[in-house]
Amino acid sequence: MKIKHVLATKSPIIHTITPQAPLSQAVAILSEHNIGTLVVMEDDRIVGIISERDIIRAAAQDPAIFERQVQHVMTANVITGRPSDDLKAVLQTMTNRRFRHLPILDGDILLGIVSIGDVVKAQLGEYEGKLDTLETQIIEEG
Repeated sequence: MKIKHVLATKSPIIHTITPQAPLSQAVAILSEHNIGTLVVMEDDRIVGIISERDIIRAAAQDPAIFERQVQHVMTANVITGRPSDDLKAVLQTMTNRRFRHLPILDGDILLGIVSIGDVVKAQLGEYEGKLDTLETQIIEEG
């Protein structure tokens, strides 16, 4: 299974923010949309990603962090995926590199973002489909 199949099941809405936006705005967007990550964009390019975890870690270090800009808290070296990426490879990368959200690009165009939960759900669905097929074959042969 490819990541494009996971993207097809998700909402086409991608929540983004600029690096100059106040961190309080990022918190408000995350809360309003009940999401865990925002893609940080500037001039139609991904320049970072900011997650709930990034914000919590920064707040633990500096309670006044909410007065700062997103760019001071975001992860700048963003790992991205492509629609043609294999689901198992993406899951392996996300697990090994210890991140939970992966922006998906087609060239420089942001198509969407997948979470580790999305990938696991798709993987389970694939396994269930294979199991159903095997069960059907056993019943037909029996």
